[in-house]
Amino acid sequence: MSNETLRQIETKLQSLYPEKEAAYAYQRIVEMIEAFPKSNFEGERWSQEDALLITYGDTFLQEDLAPLETLKKFLQTHIKDAINTVHILPFFPYSSDDGFSVIDYKMVDPDLGDWEHVEGLKEAYDLMFDFVVNHVSRESLWFTDYKADREPYNRFFIEMEGKEDVSQVTRPRNSPLLVPAYTHRGRKMVWATFSSDQIDLNFKEVEVLIKMVEVLLMYLEKGARLIRLDAIAFLWKELGSNCIHLPQTHTAVKLFRDIMSVARPEAIMLTETNVPHQENLSYFGNQDEAHMVYQFALAPLVLHALHRGDGQYLTQWASELGEPPEGCTFLNFTASHDGIGVRPIEGILPKREVDDLITGMHRLGGFVSMKSNPDGTESPYEINIALFSAFRETHMSNGPDQWQVDRFICSQNIMMTLQGIPAFYVHSLVATPNDLDGVEKTGRTRSINRRKWDYEYLQALIESGRTSNAEVIKRLTNILQRRKKHKAFHPDTPQQIVDLGSDFFALWRDGEGLVFPLLAIHNLTNDIKILNLSEIAGIERHNYWVNLLDNQGVSSQEEKYVIQPYQSIWLMPESVDSVSALWAPFTP
Repeated sequence: MSNETLRQIETKLQSLYPEKEAAYAYQRIVEMIEAFPKSNFEGERWSQEDALLITYGDTFLQEDLAPLETLKKFLQTHIKDAINTVHILPFFPYSSDDGFSVIDYKMVDPDLGDWEHVEGLKEAYDLMFDFVVNHVSRESLWFTDYKADREPYNRFFIEMEGKEDVSQVTRPRNSPLLVPAYTHRGRKMVWATFSSDQIDLNFKEVEVLIKMVEVLLMYLEKGARLIRLDAIAFLWKELGSNCIHLPQTHTAVKLFRDIMSVARPEAIMLTETNVPHQENLSYFGNQDEAHMVYQFALAPLVLHALHRGDGQYLTQWASELGEPPEGCTFLNFTASHDGIGVRPIEGILPKREVDDLITGMHRLGGFVSMKSNPDGTESPYEINIALFSAFRETHMSNGPDQWQVDRFICSQNIMMTLQGIPAFYVHSLVATPNDLDGVEKTGRTRSINRRKWDYEYLQALIESGRTSNAEVIKRLTNILQRRKKHKAFHPDTPQQIVDLGSDFFALWRDGEGLVFPLLAIHNLTNDIKILNLSEIAGIERHNYWVNLLDNQGVSSQEEKYVIQPYQSIWLMPESVDSVSALWAPFTP
């Protein structure tokens, strides 16, 4: 155990808690770390072979089979090694929010399976667990003990009189911030950032921190290679502030990372902060917070570019993105269990473009969730729609067209070329459409993108070979198999954006010592486009290139290169000789 890291842990605890409480917490945490099984990790933290699948434990249902076992069956049958990491969304007993209102952090929901089923998935895949650190279920034992006034749980939650001015508090929802709790000490108002069933933990109480460190270490011991810090931005509360991204929250993130680094050095911390882009990047810290942050702006920007047939805002944003800090990277995604966030594109997309996008998604059967603002108004927070349905038509079309699958695949190809690690929501891989029945059944707009498939029915759709489900999963897994063989896609390989006009999104993946650079070009329109490849700076370094996606060769002198509607081309040198292997990295 590194003495330097232990000193860092002690210092962070001293900045969060009074002296005696900090010393007590330090002693307890060191004891837990010393009892943790030792790791002998050596090697890279990530590589071009990394790709992640996001799924609920019960996305696939089959009679007489535990849902986690059915998930394993789906992965073995249809995904195999095209993806190497599975993010099982909260698989613990819960009371609401499809798992994010946790009743018991240490149990597998019996409706899904048990820890042996999780272990079965770990045999073939790296796993990501959700560390739902900000709040617990109203039905949890912790909250039950709080209401019963039992030590130390009677200090685990944030009590208010109910008359305080909380107007400055940043709200991700439009529900009341303070909700009633009926306790042995009478009626109390408690802090609930997300819903009346999700009660925020009081991290000013040192026992809360100790309990959550215990949970974190258990997840690492149970096989989590990646830990996702859910809703982490709201962790620490101070009245009179906006209660988001507070310095104490960043200190807590650093503390969790220090603990992970000594317990399991190979583990990766991912922070979930669905906020404007620069705020999101702050969770890299000084290379001492998250190893990885979500690329939240990517999903709405890719959707906008393909819906409009105009990539100017996507290109401009990507051009200004900059390199992640050393030892850090992005998790690139275009869909997840949540909606497509609107806040991350504040200041990137003009308001009129955001409004038009929301209108277009309404036309395609989607919804928009709202958040409360300090002035009492509401504004869009996220678009709720199944991503495959979002590409059914465009801003310019008068209805559905023949390009839905190609447009959708193009969106995933863009994601796969950007620097970072690609993540696929399971419903994107199987081209699940809007689940309006699910919305009607639950009354929640997020259910539109959380369908539970009858496994045998989906299997029949895929095996038919003639459905969108079959075409999408076949094409995407094929592309992933090709992608993982090339160092250009390593998360640490830099990218340089190429502006080929608003009809395209293009970039180089190229870096020092990289023999085979990659030029990725994506047609964002439903028109055939002609490109003069010879005018693209850097293409002249090799005489011949090959498109990894169809194995077609092309000369670097080609002046009339035809790109079909929504086609992606990933060009790499066809061969390398002793001279060309020595060229310096290209900087346009």
